[in-house]
Amino acid sequence: MSGWEGVEVATPYGPARLVHRPVDAEPRAVLLLGHGAGGGTGAPDLAAATRAARAADVHVVLVEQPYRVAGRRAPAPAAHLDAAWLAVVAAVRADHPGLPLLCGGRSSGARVACRTAADAGAVAVLCLAFPTHPPGRPDRHRRAELAAVDVPVLVVQGERDPFGRPDPAPGRELVVLAGDHSLKADLSGVAAAVARWLPAVLPGRAPRPTPTS
Repeated sequence: MSGWEGVEVATPYGPARLVHRPVDAEPRAVLLLGHGAGGGTGAPDLAAATRAARAADVHVVLVEQPYRVAGRRAPAPAAHLDAAWLAVVAAVRADHPGLPLLCGGRSSGARVACRTAADAGAVAVLCLAFPTHPPGRPDRHRRAELAAVDVPVLVVQGERDPFGRPDPAPGRELVVLAGDHSLKADLSGVAAAVARWLPAVLPGRAPRPTPTS
């Protein structure tokens, strides 16, 4: 893959678009981050997580799903999202052979990362605003998607998130911040949570201080 902004990768459902956020030092790992159902890769919480990861010398790749690249706002079916994500995983692994891979995202992107963690060979999963259930429908929960992940998971959730809140569990850390599903009320808290978590899943040298902007 050449270039860093707007790199396209072929998937079974059209091209996905990647935005690379490289580090100055030799990267310790690669973190793939997916967007929410109706949003994009520029979401503020994704930006906060990216800053924290880069401070830990982790190369970040923000992934725009094919339906968004095609200009559609309505999300594609879960199977399409997962297949496109795994095509991106294969391309990124080819571009960064030997580096550990972390997967994550916000909302719908977090669900994709959980569902595909095993097939992707992820060493850890980062979930920003995991949508535990549709607003007002706790009976339609998605806890099984989180429970199926057998690598370390960090969930960062707003205390007033209408999509609910998952529980902590063995191997799953939950950080609850002020705010709602957007996590915009405490972006420094998002960055701090990611910065604290990364050394535990990527042991080695200490991360550099996380930039505030």
